[in-house]
Amino acid sequence: MSVHAGAPVERRLTGGILFLLAGLAALGALATNIILPAFPQIGAGLGVTSQELGLTLSSFFIAFAIGQLIVGPLSDRFGRQWLVLSGLAVFVIGSVVCAMAGTLSFLILGRVIQALGACAASVLSRAIARDLFEGEALARALALTMIAMAAAPGFSPLLGSALEGLFGWRITFLVVAGIGAVLALHYARRIGETHPTDRRVTLSAVAVAAAYGRLAADPRFILPALSVSLVIGGLFTFFAAAPALMMSELGLSGLELGLYFAATVGIVFTAGFLAPRLARRQGLRAVGLFGIALALAGGLSMFAVAAAPSISSFTAAIGLYLFGMGLINPLGTALALQPFGQQAGLASALLGFLQMGCAALGASLASILPMPPHVSLAFLLTTGSAIALLVFLPVVLSNALSAPKSTGH
Repeated sequence: MSVHAGAPVERRLTGGILFLLAGLAALGALATNIILPAFPQIGAGLGVTSQELGLTLSSFFIAFAIGQLIVGPLSDRFGRQWLVLSGLAVFVIGSVVCAMAGTLSFLILGRVIQALGACAASVLSRAIARDLFEGEALARALALTMIAMAAAPGFSPLLGSALEGLFGWRITFLVVAGIGAVLALHYARRIGETHPTDRRVTLSAVAVAAAYGRLAADPRFILPALSVSLVIGGLFTFFAAAPALMMSELGLSGLELGLYFAATVGIVFTAGFLAPRLARRQGLRAVGLFGIALALAGGLSMFAVAAAPSISSFTAAIGLYLFGMGLINPLGTALALQPFGQQAGLASALLGFLQMGCAALGASLASILPMPPHVSLAFLLTTGSAIALLVFLPVVLSNALSAPKSTGH
């Protein structure tokens, strides 16, 4: 049943809402991961190298990051529904442009259009979750969303490899266009508007810029948001480095790379399943800190096996990183968004900008650092996780210092 403007919002996490949140949140990663196994074939078809195809990733991340800054405040002012549907329509158009591309420039153009549509879906998935839930319920909703959405980027390379083998690489873009259309239909028929008119805020461009500035200066937002973004940026860096690392260095085929990604889904599933349960016992901050520490341990483990990398040693290291990421992602996101219910779109937009900004930086550095792919990936994951740990520590300490005071209320 649709939620109309001005009506009470639904507070129960149903399967339909979960499907929508997961689909919207996963769309960008799906559109990127599904083409990774086909990089050699795309390069051969367009007459470019796999390294040059890296531009299709970095351009996507940059457009995705910037677009969210515009979509977020617009949704706080005018509501979520028309932006979700418009974004999905733009995504479908961009996917068709990619499918028709005959040159690298045309493919990059399609990827930028894709990103501008997918960014609306991604940022508004978090804003819609914040519209509907709060507190522990918000953390649970985000954790369940992350569990569900992990299947899309995890299994999409396997789907992409199968589609490319049967029909050629262009069909993958038409498939993601179809997924975007299905999400739009589901949203229009089953979800509707979740941001009532009485909660909307009117902001000029100057006011929006000032609001972003206040958010960026507010430690309640920026510390957990930056911590999550650094770890999520490492995940997308792994995606960007995977074709060169696992197909060129470790000798996996496109199908084997797809199977590998699919096998890692269980790690993120498990972490996302445990995150809210552990948080109820130990607190959001303590479990979030533990997640970042695990991600850092995964990055350091890559250095330990850098001299002679193998599938087993690399899997152990990246598995540790992914488990830590699966813990901090929903919990850190909940911490960042919880204090800003009336500005959920704007806060989610800035969080998405930070995440995709870190992803763009990591993907770019992974391709230009003068190191072997496995060494550059280890360096970037370790550095990002170490900075995230330092940034998140004040969040934990501030909570510890305020705890004795809160017990008196």
